Amino acid sequence: MGKFRTRLALLFIVLIGCSVLAAGVFVAFMLERSHLNALQDSMKREIQIILATTEGSVQQYERRNGVFFSEQAIALKRSANARVTYIAADGTVLGDSDLNPSEMDNHMSREEIREAAAAGIGYSKRHSDSTGSNMLYVAMAVQDGRANVVGYLRLSMGLEEIETTIRHLWWGLIGGLLVVFVIAGLISYRAAYQLTRPIEKITRVARQITNMNYKSRVYLRNRDEIGQLGQAINTMADSLQLQMHRILENESRLSGVLDNMVSGVVMIDGDGKIVLVNRSAEDILGYTSDDLIGKRFDGAKQPYELIQLIKECVERGEHIRDEIMFYFPEERILEVNLVPMQAVEEEWLGLVIVLHDITAIRRLEKVRSEFVANVSHELKTPVAAVKGFAETLLNGAMNDAETARSFLQIIYDESERLNRLIGDILELSKIESKRVPLQFSPVHLGSFVAKTLDMMRTSADKKQISLDMKVDDDLYMEADEDRLRQILINLLSNGINYTPDGGKVKIEVEEVAPAGGEGDAETIRIVISDTGIGIPKKDLPRIFERFYRVDKARSRSSGGTGLGLSIVKHLVELHQGTIRVESELGLGSRFILELPVIQSWTK
Repeated sequence: MGKFRTRLALLFIVLIGCSVLAAGVFVAFMLERSHLNALQDSMKREIQIILATTEGSVQQYERRNGVFFSEQAIALKRSANARVTYIAADGTVLGDSDLNPSEMDNHMSREEIREAAAAGIGYSKRHSDSTGSNMLYVAMAVQDGRANVVGYLRLSMGLEEIETTIRHLWWGLIGGLLVVFVIAGLISYRAAYQLTRPIEKITRVARQITNMNYKSRVYLRNRDEIGQLGQAINTMADSLQLQMHRILENESRLSGVLDNMVSGVVMIDGDGKIVLVNRSAEDILGYTSDDLIGKRFDGAKQPYELIQLIKECVERGEHIRDEIMFYFPEERILEVNLVPMQAVEEEWLGLVIVLHDITAIRRLEKVRSEFVANVSHELKTPVAAVKGFAETLLNGAMNDAETARSFLQIIYDESERLNRLIGDILELSKIESKRVPLQFSPVHLGSFVAKTLDMMRTSADKKQISLDMKVDDDLYMEADEDRLRQILINLLSNGINYTPDGGKVKIEVEEVAPAGGEGDAETIRIVISDTGIGIPKKDLPRIFERFYRVDKARSRSSGGTGLGLSIVKHLVELHQGTIRVESELGLGSRFILELPVIQSWTK
């Protein structure tokens, strides 16, 4: 903008200088012309006076009296202060105040003489070789009574005075022009500054707005067109700032939604390049957005099935939904939705891919299907037994009292087993749906464990199994007493059922020291061990599944439903605890529970 201001000031200076120079030149030429015209008129009047006051001049011209004219010319020069020349009608010089007439050329070719011969008076301005200076010549024809030209009288005067005056005028003009240039320069620069300063501010603000600084504003006091332009820039900046704020808000909301979506979202542009990948998509695909964005979809190391679906969606331009098995970074079942973006003027804009991880849903469906199958199978066995023995009794076995009593006992046992199975299924269903309200209260573990063992002693005595406990007297924890007893009874029952006669089942309770070794214990560890048949290592990960049995025949003979350990696991988790098992074949098993002393919430 400084260059523009300088150019504008120079333009003003040039315009003013040219105007002043043109006016000065015009005045100089007019002044010179005025001086020349005034001098010419003065010399003309002098010639007329000379001719009117000189007696017999016509006769002297006719006589060609050189002596007379020479004396007359010298005398007139003193009074007229000008060179006087008398010339005959044929151009011969008859007398001259400065030179010898006999040595002078014929003057008939002189411009002023020719004009005088034609018009009666003539003028000429030229350099004189005889005087060596510029001269003004004025000649007038001398006529006789019959209007015949008998000669010419010429006055000539030097132009040194006029030239000096014109020269002084030019120097004054040049000096004045320089002063005018200086003053014009200052005024022009000031005017240019006043004109360009607001434009500089507007330009600076416009550049800052271009650089996305929408807070920049133009501050002008002008009320002219430039001030209106500045106000328009401010209004535009306000509008842009408001729109950008809205865009950033929408972008932030969209980014927050995309980043917190459970489903993965991938966007591919019209050139087939990946332009957007949200956080869930990174987790599902096993790559970061930096690894994917900017690359073509068919070169981003994606599963072959997904790439084929994308190509199909691009070719068809229709919504496609399918399920794909992903094996990287882990095995998953994904529901893939490919939606083409709406085209504008038949231009392909790309597509959006939405990935839903339905692994848990499919696994749940599989578990539900297996659960229904297992329940059907478990229910079918006692029902078939009841039906079979009842039919046998109806077909005549009732006549044999001993056989009938045996069959009725079997029917009773199977119905009891069926009742327990249905009860456990309902109990497990309530626990899994979290419809079991837990009533937490302080529990004295010493008396609680002792009472639980007393409840199980009858079953243990039938197999001559000893029940032992090791619990400190001052141990307390917060728990639902009924549900905690249900946990211990299920585990103790398993230990008694799968321990041979004469074995041992033991329960130990102890505090778990905190990580730093300082402060009160936060966890209670309960260990239930037995000297039973043990569990194979391959079955350990699955023993807490519903209806899973290590030895199905023995489990059914012991009256188990296959749901006890599953119920135990869910109840432990409701107490915010953990359970694990350690076992060796032929040596027995150890179930280890770790429960918090104080629950994080109380119901």
